[in-house]
Amino acid sequence: MLLSSLNPHAVAQGADIPDAVTIADTTFSRSDLIGAATSVAERVARADRVAILAAPTPTTVLAVIGCLIAGVTAVPVPPDSGTAELAHILRDSGAQAWLGVAPGECGVELPVIPVRLHARSWHSYPEPAPEAAAFVLYTSGTTGPPKGVVLRRSAIMAGLDALAEAWAWTANDVLVHGLPLFHVHGLILGLLGPLRVGSPLVHTGKPTPQAYARAGGSMYFGVPTVWSRIAEDPESARALSSARLLVSGSAPLPVPVFERIAELTGHAPVERYGMSETMITVSTRADGERRPGWVGVPVAGVATRLRDEHGGDVAHDGESIGGLQVRGPMLFDGYLGRAEATADVWTEDGWFKTGDVAAIDADGFHRIVGRESTDLIKSGGYRIGAGEVETALLGHPQVAEVAVIGAPDPDLGQRVVAFVVLRPAADVAPEQLIEHVATQLSVHKRPREVIVVDELPRNAMGKVQKKRLGRAAQ
Repeated sequence: MLLSSLNPHAVAQGADIPDAVTIADTTFSRSDLIGAATSVAERVARADRVAILAAPTPTTVLAVIGCLIAGVTAVPVPPDSGTAELAHILRDSGAQAWLGVAPGECGVELPVIPVRLHARSWHSYPEPAPEAAAFVLYTSGTTGPPKGVVLRRSAIMAGLDALAEAWAWTANDVLVHGLPLFHVHGLILGLLGPLRVGSPLVHTGKPTPQAYARAGGSMYFGVPTVWSRIAEDPESARALSSARLLVSGSAPLPVPVFERIAELTGHAPVERYGMSETMITVSTRADGERRPGWVGVPVAGVATRLRDEHGGDVAHDGESIGGLQVRGPMLFDGYLGRAEATADVWTEDGWFKTGDVAAIDADGFHRIVGRESTDLIKSGGYRIGAGEVETALLGHPQVAEVAVIGAPDPDLGQRVVAFVVLRPAADVAPEQLIEHVATQLSVHKRPREVIVVDELPRNAMGKVQKKRLGRAAQ
C-alpha cells in the first residue's frame, strides 16, 4: 500500500493519529484524511488524469490523496504558472478536469471537480496496480517546453522506502517544511513520505526561519535559500537544535551555509541528490559522514557510474569529473507522449543519463559539479566544473551568492564567468575575487570575469537559471 499509514483498518481498530497533517492552520487526523480523501476519490474515480493547482492548502492535500486512493493520475500544476505554461501543461498532459480549484485564466477550458474539506466517505477502494501512473510531474522547462515525467506507484514506494532506511525515518518523527507541493521535494518526499512512514507533517505555508523555529519537528526539509535565511537568523537556527535531521536538497548547499547551520544547530545538514525523473538516488545517511559540498552515497537499490564524453569510464578518485548515470527501482517510466526524448536519456545498457556532472571518491561519496549543458566548462583545453569555482568564491567572507557559467570565447572556447551577489556593505573588487579563486584552485580555473549583481535569477524551487545568465554574459 503506497500510503501505508492511511490504512482504514488501523483507524477501525482505534489507532488514529490526531495530527497526521497540519497545513494552512488546518489539522487533519488520520481518520479525517481517509474520510475526506475517500470522498474526493468518489468524485474523481471515473477520470483517467486530472490537474491539481498545487498551492500549499488543505484542498491540495486532499486532492492528491484522493487521486492516489482512486488510482487516478494527478498532474500537479505550479500555482504561479503563466498562461502559456498552464495551457501547455493542460494540453500536453491530457488532463480531463481541474480537481479542487482552477486558475482564473489558463487558455484551456476544463470542468472543475470540487474538493469539500468537511465531506466524508468510508467507501473502500482496491489498491491500484503498482505499475499504475501516480503522477505526471512537469520539468522546469529550461531546455524547451516542460516535459511530463511519468512516475508509477511502485517507483514512489521504492524511493520513499530507500530514504526511510537512509535517514532512519520512522513514525516517531515529525516532519516540518514549507516547500511547494508540485515537485518531488515538497510533494513526494514532503507529503507522501510522512503518509507512508506514519510520521506527522507540519507544512508551514512559507518556509520562513520563524515558522520553522515554532514548528517543533524532528526532521526539517529545505532548499539552500531556506537554509541560508535560517543561517542568518541565529535565534531561529538555534531553535532547531532539538531536531534529529536537517535535510537540504533541490540545489547545492553552499559550504559556508552548511558550516554555519552546523555551528548554530549542532547538526551537520543531510544533503541528497535527485531529480524529477529519478527521485532521490544519492544521499548522506543519518548514521554516516556528512561532508560539506558532497551529497553522499547511493541509497538502497541504486547504482551509479561516471562516463566521459566518449562513453569511457571516469576514475572514482574524488577529482575526475564525468557525466553521472544512475539506475534503480525509483526511476521514471518516461516522458509523457515523447518516445524520442525518453530514448535519448537512456543508454543502450539501461542506465539513465542524468545530464549532471559529478565526481565520486574511492568511498563512493558523490560531489555534484552541475549540469553538463551549463556547468561543464571547457576552457583552453581544460574541463572545469562550475561548482568547484562557486564553492571557492562562496568561501570569501564578502560573497553571499554566486553562479558560475562558461561564456563563449574566441580564444579559449569558453571563459569562466562568475555572477556574484555581495553581502551588505561589502567592499571587494572583482579582481580581488578572481585572485581569491586563483589561490584556492588551479590558476586555469579562475574566473576571467566577475560580474556583481543584486540577485540571481531562480525558479520556484530555488535553482539558479543559468541559461538567463548565459545570455547576459554574451
